[in-house]
Amino acid sequence: MNQDYIVPDNWSIIEEGFDAERVKSSESLFSIGNGAMGQRANFEENYTGHTFQGSYIAGIYYPDKTKVGWWKNGYPEYFAKVLNAPNWIGIDITINNEVFDLNTCTAVRDFKRELNMKEGWYNRSFEAVLQNGTEVKVNVRRFLSLTSDELGVINYEITPLNRAAQITFKPYVDAGVKNEDANWEEKFWEPLDIQHNANEAFITSRTFKTHFNVASYMHNSILLNGKDLQILPGNVEVAADKVLFSYTVEVGQNEIVSIQKFGGYTVSLNHDDNKLVAAAKNVIADAKAKGYDILLNEQKEAWASIWEMADITIEGDVKAQQGIRFNIFQLNQTYLGKDPRLNIGPKGFTGEKYGGSTYWDTEAYCIPFYMATKDQQVARNLLTYRYNQLDKAIENGVKLGFTNGAALYPMVTMNGEECHNEWEITFEEIHRNGAIAFAIYNYYRFTGDYSYIPEKGLEVLIAISRFWHQRATFSTYKNQYVILGVTGPNEYENNVNNNFYTNYIAKWCIDYTVEQIEKVKGEYTADHDRVMAKANLNREEIKQWKNVADNMYFPRSEEHGVYLQQDGFLDKELIKVSDLDKSQRPINQKWSWDRILRSPYIKQADVLQGFYFFEDHFTEQQLEQHFDFYEPFTVHESSLSPCVHSIQAAKLGRMEQAYTFYLRTSRLDLDDYNKEVEEGCHITSMAGTWMSIVEGFGGMRVKNDALHFEPRIPEQWKGYSFSINFRNRVLKVSVLPGETKFALEGNEELTVFVNGKAVNVKPDTLVTV
Repeated sequence: MNQDYIVPDNWSIIEEGFDAERVKSSESLFSIGNGAMGQRANFEENYTGHTFQGSYIAGIYYPDKTKVGWWKNGYPEYFAKVLNAPNWIGIDITINNEVFDLNTCTAVRDFKRELNMKEGWYNRSFEAVLQNGTEVKVNVRRFLSLTSDELGVINYEITPLNRAAQITFKPYVDAGVKNEDANWEEKFWEPLDIQHNANEAFITSRTFKTHFNVASYMHNSILLNGKDLQILPGNVEVAADKVLFSYTVEVGQNEIVSIQKFGGYTVSLNHDDNKLVAAAKNVIADAKAKGYDILLNEQKEAWASIWEMADITIEGDVKAQQGIRFNIFQLNQTYLGKDPRLNIGPKGFTGEKYGGSTYWDTEAYCIPFYMATKDQQVARNLLTYRYNQLDKAIENGVKLGFTNGAALYPMVTMNGEECHNEWEITFEEIHRNGAIAFAIYNYYRFTGDYSYIPEKGLEVLIAISRFWHQRATFSTYKNQYVILGVTGPNEYENNVNNNFYTNYIAKWCIDYTVEQIEKVKGEYTADHDRVMAKANLNREEIKQWKNVADNMYFPRSEEHGVYLQQDGFLDKELIKVSDLDKSQRPINQKWSWDRILRSPYIKQADVLQGFYFFEDHFTEQQLEQHFDFYEPFTVHESSLSPCVHSIQAAKLGRMEQAYTFYLRTSRLDLDDYNKEVEEGCHITSMAGTWMSIVEGFGGMRVKNDALHFEPRIPEQWKGYSFSINFRNRVLKVSVLPGETKFALEGNEELTVFVNGKAVNVKPDTLVTV
């Protein structure tokens, strides 16, 4: 059974009723972030039940030394970890001399959490009865500012209901934090300095090894019935890595006492090491000058402008609507595209799994979302991130025995170095190189901005093509080039030969690179000469690449009329997922790895990933044959799986199946399909949810510099709409049963194609097809 406690709502994630069993899951689902930092929805006050405390800062990581029994050449030295950052949200509370803790209260009533996605804030409210009999009403609101991304804000209100109460707030900053997933039980932070003055405190700490410096800070105000009491802490406790203030207030029955706490981080990525505290003081001064209400209002306005471009509306299906907005909201909380040094981790700021590093998910799934819902510079920044790490990708290739500037981009990285420590992924899942090349092609296809390729992209394409040339082996037996010992997108097969998707994208990369070399030579001669000299590339080498691409082997079954996922796929016992006992699912939690590897079961789209990227290379009949052959063996135990299948089912007109996959991808975390949401949310696959609607149901494709649509609508919906920023023109598409409406912002008209027919859309005029 999937979990089903999130209340359906168009604009909010809502939980009603307190259940200790759900706390860790809700900490993930109600996470907040602003692109620069983020945190799980931990309680501010002390909580002795099961909890996973987590605050994270973008770009701050630690190289946790790899732990393996048998070292192999080429193993990464470390696994990069996003660090659990100093905790600034903490506010211990005592009420009439009893520690306030929901785990020890005798009753918790009317408990409600709300993550308001429209306005970008998280709220928790309830009534509680303490063991000493005091009854209180509590309301806590928290947000991480989008307009001042080093600032977080908490407003924590308590109302004594049945008697007057002496309430002590003990806000603190604690740098003595650990990761849940430390390999060696190491501490990652070294406290350097603690300062406090009046209602402000600052802890400067440094990460071991990577030496990132961070000032974690707080500022507190105490209000009674909305009036600032202007009091100083009655007591200050300072330890090596923690500073705690105490404020005690006598509160009458039904009076409201609140603490407003500003906190957050200033980081050496953005400031001089010796100016971190000064920078934090500036953030506090600015926040104090505005005050809580203005800061909250700014937050609402900032989110309104994001939603104006990124929102997708769905009429008549609240769960589907809630799902897509949750996905869009989390993507924007994780990455806003302001800083080319940053990228998108698979868990964002919601947990520690996968180390918070960059995977091929960014290129394959996230770039389309950011290209269409933001300024194109955001997607360009994501491409630039990889260009800036090209030297490291070449170094990674050298470690595995490649030469002559051949680049193998890392499977997992923070700074360009490979830091994934499972050999079958690190050494074998080389198709990630193809996704990085595909993103360059996809960016130009969508934006029309070719300048990236001569400036930066061509160097990346050359280095990747060199890798494919060297990684392929000529088989005298087949008289073709083969690629041996790989893991394709389906990680339930390791060390296989001739994974179709890998071979296909290798051939495509070489062909595409050769095309771009010719185009740049003709149109950007100076760039061509510079890049060829820098790469030391000559015609003879290009001819050798081309020989590999032109003679690439693709395993095929004439009997089934399909390309085979890999050479040995038909040797497996081909039992479909529908014939597998439900008690065996998910197989990644029930079966040994040996049994999984021998099974025909597919974790996520593999051959079909190739059909998704290169749809125009195949006929619809070929797509149908491959979909019908592979989908029945697919267990969808990767978060990246349902979206690709939803898009392809929609393309084939199988709307019921497309809708089921859409619901699964959009509510993967809300309904906890994979029984692991307490570890964090699946951020990168959320971009696939967006693609399921825009490319799946909307049928949007870019062909020959024009937008094409084949709109379809699930029968569960009355209508849906989305907006696309296509080449600096914003097109709004509204799909209803039987008709599609287009509206265009800007000054220039735009020709789009609907089911193959040209439609001219003029600015500020509604066109109905």
